[in-house]
Amino acid sequence: MALVRPMIRLARWRAPTAAPAVPHLRRRFATASDVKNPVQQQQHSDNRVRIVEVGPRDGLQNEKKSIPLATKIELVERLAKTGVSFIEAGSFVSPKWVPQMDNSSDILEHILTHKIPSPVPITYSFLAPNTKGVETATSILQKHSGAWLTQAESFAGTSDKPAVELAVFAAATESFSQKNLNCDIATSLERFKDVIQGAKQLGIRARAYISVVLGCPFEGYNVDPHKVAEIATSLLEMGADEISLGDTTGMGTAPRTQELLRCMTAAGIRNEDIAMHFHDTYGQALVNTAIALERGIRTFDSAVGGLGGCPYSPGATGNVSTENMVYFIESLGMETGIDLDAMADIGQWISEELGRPNDSVVGKAVIGARKTGTAASSV
Repeated sequence: MALVRPMIRLARWRAPTAAPAVPHLRRRFATASDVKNPVQQQQHSDNRVRIVEVGPRDGLQNEKKSIPLATKIELVERLAKTGVSFIEAGSFVSPKWVPQMDNSSDILEHILTHKIPSPVPITYSFLAPNTKGVETATSILQKHSGAWLTQAESFAGTSDKPAVELAVFAAATESFSQKNLNCDIATSLERFKDVIQGAKQLGIRARAYISVVLGCPFEGYNVDPHKVAEIATSLLEMGADEISLGDTTGMGTAPRTQELLRCMTAAGIRNEDIAMHFHDTYGQALVNTAIALERGIRTFDSAVGGLGGCPYSPGATGNVSTENMVYFIESLGMETGIDLDAMADIGQWISEELGRPNDSVVGKAVIGARKTGTAASSV
């Protein structure tokens, strides 16, 4: 860790002198080059890292035990109080395929009709994999017109209402696309145009995920990073505001993470339009995070308590835990704005609610240290 911090600082110090030479090499996508980006406004400096909390959606979707709606809403509300600014809250997908997300409409209704306390403005993200998903989201949002922020209002500095984002999921390999989306990559991209344009017509953000970018359960380790960059380019040109690159299987390594991000840069994709989404199946999530930080990435997805897994990726374990991510990033002298103690408590609580082990080593350590300190003070 001591070796990583100087490299990150060196990259940060050099950035101002390198910047003038870069713009003419970069392609200009439909995302944020020509308007103020509220996400950039939140990231006050290169030292600020934005965490996207994916526990309520990506973290819960693979749980076999039915989770009560009240528990899901409580999870969202507790996370909102920690300082996290983006929460992935649900998915408008057929319950036939992902039954755990069946009550996502109720979650969005709750967000729009209850003022959820939070120390910072929050964007709530919902997966909408097809036009039916967009129609469901549109119906709810139009029913509660004025209860949510448009991008234009965000640009103007309004922050007294929640923002909403719709997201799509592409895949980096044909095999995974067929298993996850029941179509090839080209067909999936055609379908996503309507979803992204639907979000834009509503005046809200659109996020795009690309799964299995560093390893596929069906095609192995050799996922072509140039293909990933090509898919990302297509999604950005459709109007996606951000691309989240998902190591769905946790097969990613430091050299291949480095190569993937080199290809993204070579394709003209800006660091500020990229998020990294690591799973910790082989214990490499934080190693890969360090590589991404060195390359200038400042947005990362994670799940409280290490919740997660993918129903279409056999053997893949949970997302990197938010507690681990916050501790690691802040140990480098960087900022997340997230209350680690509060996040650790939520990780322990939701793990107990689900009847599963807490998969965050940092979360368990924080709670253990607190108990040890309490015991010592009482002696």
